[in-house]
Amino acid sequence: MKSIGQKIRTLRKNKHLTQEQLAEALSVSSQSVSKWENQISTPDVALLPIIARYFGITMDELFNYRLDALSYKERFIRFMADNGVLRFGEFRLQSGRVTPYFLNTGEYRSGSQITKLGEFYAKAYFDKLGEKKAVLYGPAYKGISLSVSAAVALSKNGLNVPFFFNRKEVKDHGEGGTFVGYVPQAGEEIVIIEDVITAGTAIRESMEILSHLEGVKVAATFIMVDRKEKGQGDKGAMQEIEEQFGFPVYSIVDVYDIIEYLEEDEKNEENVQRIKNYLAINGAKA
Repeated sequence: MKSIGQKIRTLRKNKHLTQEQLAEALSVSSQSVSKWENQISTPDVALLPIIARYFGITMDELFNYRLDALSYKERFIRFMADNGVLRFGEFRLQSGRVTPYFLNTGEYRSGSQITKLGEFYAKAYFDKLGEKKAVLYGPAYKGISLSVSAAVALSKNGLNVPFFFNRKEVKDHGEGGTFVGYVPQAGEEIVIIEDVITAGTAIRESMEILSHLEGVKVAATFIMVDRKEKGQGDKGAMQEIEEQFGFPVYSIVDVYDIIEYLEEDEKNEENVQRIKNYLAINGAKA
């Protein structure tokens, strides 16, 4: 097994960084980086999460644990947790509900993080749609970076797909109009890339926007997390969307995967119970 210093050296070289560049990014001296890589010293424990986030990996990956023993879903949940995306507290959602947990996509702030996220989306895409070539749509604003990262990851795996997104404020000059990027043509299929589904409000808004494109069809929606909550009735929001618009909604993980992950550590007992209490009121009927 590689030492932490050897792992940092490999990650640095894979990003084509000098020791000086890495040191500047981490606000340490280049001598410190040199000592880590030569196994003379190790990074301060408080710096380890920062190093992991900088390279867009989990703490387990940084320590070179055998992640092949973990399921794909567990790796994704750890990725969200290690990057501060999965948060606990009290948060008011777009649906008006107050939830004990939140997925803050805005915490993906570096190239390495968004690259890793795109790889998860791409894997979900290949698992569900195979080599189908669709046009990726990212609803502004969060969906823009999500769709771009997914398109890049798909391209790296041999599937070159176009992408586009909408404007919040329509321009009447330059490259004006409702959409930016590739505009789907009649007969083409669209895949929506979103972060989460709670009550389905955002997807319905996207469908209203996309209705202005003639002759195109939405083939599927991919999201990070299905919260398994009620939509407009007692059914799950994903089920309602599928029934209303006639396309499947796929998630990388759902809230019950997150609960199962959290239950592995008794320190998460309070958060787990709060989520379960929330689902008892807002969860979709099975």
